Amino acid sequence: MKKFKYIIVAFFAVATLSSCGYNDMVAKQESVGGQWAQVETSYQRRADLIPNLVSTVKGYAEFEKSTFVEVTEARSKATSMNINVEDLTPENMAKFQNAQSQLSGSLSRLMATFERYPDLKANQNFLELQAQLEGTENRISVERRKFNEVTRDYNTYIKQFPRNIYAGWFDFEKKGYFEAEEGSEKAPKVEF
Repeated sequence: MKKFKYIIVAFFAVATLSSCGYNDMVAKQESVGGQWAQVETSYQRRADLIPNLVSTVKGYAEFEKSTFVEVTEARSKATSMNINVEDLTPENMAKFQNAQSQLSGSLSRLMATFERYPDLKANQNFLELQAQLEGTENRISVERRKFNEVTRDYNTYIKQFPRNIYAGWFDFEKKGYFEAEEGSEKAPKVEF
């Protein structure tokens, strides 16, 4: 008779876990992790292009040393910022995004230097690297958007009743999003 009670308790435990959406929470959490890997891959591609871009520009613009140092330091900071999928909190996401924004800003300044060097504009290697970097920036944007969509789906799912109760029991926590840069809601002022 005792064995029968254990079987019934086990049956109800399995039924409760499956009806609470535990498996769906796991699947959605894995989707967030998979999409995060795609985001990291896109950022890594950008980081890998930077040394070639810097060395190409460096040959033409020897006296732009501060720009090169800035790009190199920003790249180092951005690539050292690794977030484990379990630690995708809003705070960690903000730190990651800040490091990537600093790199984007220094890259923009580096790209602006080429305007002062007509020979560099004609350099095929530079033009190719510039096109690859632009394509990579587009990939980053796409992967970030997809990450936010998958994360929104996961966060919504774990917050809905009664799953919000079970999510707390099994440590399914809210994940952070990529957010717009400060000041991006204002259009830049252009004066001629």
